[in-house]
Amino acid sequence: MEMDTIAAISTPMGEGAIAIVRISGPEAVKAANQIFKGKNIEKVESHTIHYGFIVDPEVNEKVEEVMLSVLRAPKTFTREDIVEINCHGGLVSVNRVLQLVLNQGVRLAEPGEFTKRAFLNGRIDLSQAEAVMDLIRAKTDRAMNVAIGQMEGRLSKLVRQLRQTILETLAHVEVNIDYPEYDDVEEMTHRLLLEKATEIKAEIAKLLETSKQGKILRDGISTVIIGRPNVGKSSLLNSLVHENKAIVTDIPGTTRDVIEEYVNVRGVPLRLVDTAGIRETEDIVERIGVERSRQVLKEADLILLVLNNAEPLTAEDKKLFEAARGMDVIVLVNKTDLNRKIDMDEVKKLADNYPVISTSLKEESGIDQLEEAISGLFFTGRIESGDMTYVSNTRHIALLNQAQKAIDDVLSGIDAGVPIDLIQIDFTRTWEILGEIIGDTVHESLINQLFSQFCLGK
Repeated sequence: MEMDTIAAISTPMGEGAIAIVRISGPEAVKAANQIFKGKNIEKVESHTIHYGFIVDPEVNEKVEEVMLSVLRAPKTFTREDIVEINCHGGLVSVNRVLQLVLNQGVRLAEPGEFTKRAFLNGRIDLSQAEAVMDLIRAKTDRAMNVAIGQMEGRLSKLVRQLRQTILETLAHVEVNIDYPEYDDVEEMTHRLLLEKATEIKAEIAKLLETSKQGKILRDGISTVIIGRPNVGKSSLLNSLVHENKAIVTDIPGTTRDVIEEYVNVRGVPLRLVDTAGIRETEDIVERIGVERSRQVLKEADLILLVLNNAEPLTAEDKKLFEAARGMDVIVLVNKTDLNRKIDMDEVKKLADNYPVISTSLKEESGIDQLEEAISGLFFTGRIESGDMTYVSNTRHIALLNQAQKAIDDVLSGIDAGVPIDLIQIDFTRTWEILGEIIGDTVHESLINQLFSQFCLGK
């Protein structure tokens, strides 16, 4: 079925040097030619760019001075004819050009529809398509490299190899059952299934090992700053972000909401959440903030627990240690520019194995040590290998966990002496689950949902 022709603005809205209107589909070149004054672009070579004007054909008025690229199928992102009109940046001009394109019978693209067409036309598989969005959202160089590796098909290649191994094994089993040459055919078949299932389980486990680091690189470490009011939580957020995003005052209880900010700490993206002080309060507005803080604490990957060097430890401080027990915590003893009144021996005892760092956020000391502790806590020696394939997408991780469960069922069945035809069902289920990662066995509703999350024009 031939698709219709779509168009959208593919650059961010607002002022800028250049804005691009992208057109894709069978009528892309013809539609652009009707409003372009310059060369007849229906006769130009593919992958060429041309200077000219966009003209409103109804009034024969020049609207924009442009550079227009012509890219003929199939060597394009969507495997369809593509025209890209490079306009001057600015809201009015680029929208006027887009409207003229749409007036030629072209439809406005849905979010992610260009990438969806690349998938539907076999240009990329589903995991590569999702990597496009990960690349756009990447917040550090490391996250970008993970997305590029996935776009290049590194994960797809591994998944395809595993699926091919399963298919070949199932075919071999069928041959053994249908044409038994030996008396011990059942034993041989079980041995073959055991060998291949063990091999596949090891490969899935290897991918899942990278998922924590991969997901952190993609989504950021959810990092919560906790402490009694006025110990320096907002100052810590500002020091890490390097600009004033939170209100800093000497009045306890000023922060009444959850503030989120992304920070790049030595290549590791932190999703910093500065919470309202966790304490009992009569103020209804503040109480709502405290409840949200407790919820955020439960969902955190890392907790920065801030204490006041100039005050003795309180019962509230000890409650915070208790609330964070069993999680990844870094303890900051702040306000070291003031006279020490806190008992450091007691702090270290409460901290147990947690790193304890002394800071004076007012004098900007201790931040380097904190950044080093954060980087070391998560990625020490485990994230530097450039040839590793990191699994970062939540959907992929969930499917790999399902595939691991299915392959465990295969191994349990072999161990229990379950009939081969039942074991084959679980083995086939593993093949189908892995296929969902790359889109070979995925439902249309999921495809629509995934691409709807993309930017307009991508």
